[in-house]
Amino acid sequence: MPNHVHVLTTPIVPHTLSAIVHSWKSFTALRINRTLGRHGMLWFPEYFDRRIRDESHFERALHYIETNAVTAGLCTRAEDWPHSSAARSTQSNEGEC
Repeated sequence: MPNHVHVLTTPIVPHTLSAIVHSWKSFTALRINRTLGRHGMLWFPEYFDRRIRDESHFERALHYIETNAVTAGLCTRAEDWPHSSAARSTQSNEGEC
């Protein structure tokens, strides 16, 4: 998504989710700010997390994440969004995005 990120992940001990998210935000903020020739805060300090309860909950969360670009009107098909796991194919992702 252009203005937020959805991720399904499982932290590996001893790493905590908050440390992982902090690392992602630090790395990406530095790269994005360098690319755009700017500096300063890029991400909001907080994040929203949720523990996946079971396989059904995982499948619903994955579907929500993979179809988010379609819902936002960025693509007509989930697999057309090049930054999504829905675009797993090895073929070129030349869709309507």
